Amino acid sequence: MAQKTSVIYKQPAYRWGSLTLFVAIAIILGALGFEHIGGYRPCPLCLQQRYAYYAGIPVLFIALILLSAEKRRFAMALLFFVSMVFLANAAFGVYHAGAEWGFWAPPTTCGGTGDALPSTGNKLLSALRNAEVVDCGNPALIILGLSLAGWNAIVSLCLSIGSLKAAFFASEDDAI
Repeated sequence: MAQKTSVIYKQPAYRWGSLTLFVAIAIILGALGFEHIGGYRPCPLCLQQRYAYYAGIPVLFIALILLSAEKRRFAMALLFFVSMVFLANAAFGVYHAGAEWGFWAPPTTCGGTGDALPSTGNKLLSALRNAEVVDCGNPALIILGLSLAGWNAIVSLCLSIGSLKAAFFASEDDAI
């Protein structure tokens, strides 16, 4: 039987899951705002780092629904899964930030203008040759000394911790 709404909001698992969901939504909306309103074009690695948010947000929402329906084990499993997704995304953010700061080379799929394509009369190849790809090795924006990839690494780690705390609280039978 589902708990009353007032009791659900008092559960630590639900509060941590809700906070994690809220922050994840705010971060992805911020990234989309930088792109569509601010005019910052994301590189391929930036776009790949968004996958964790696109997967994590709906799963977090489902986990909260499961918590409210007293399906704690399923919710705990989903929260743990989201924690691992954001932990992997934090590592990916560190990799991207390291490439931006020159600690290692970015992937060969980042940057370039398509000059290596064969020269033919095909319009598609011509369009590809002239397409501008954003370089993953250059930070588009630096805020307080960190690139957006660096900030994503920090935020993803925090989201991982928040999801993990929610999962641990969900594992407790008497969490209120």
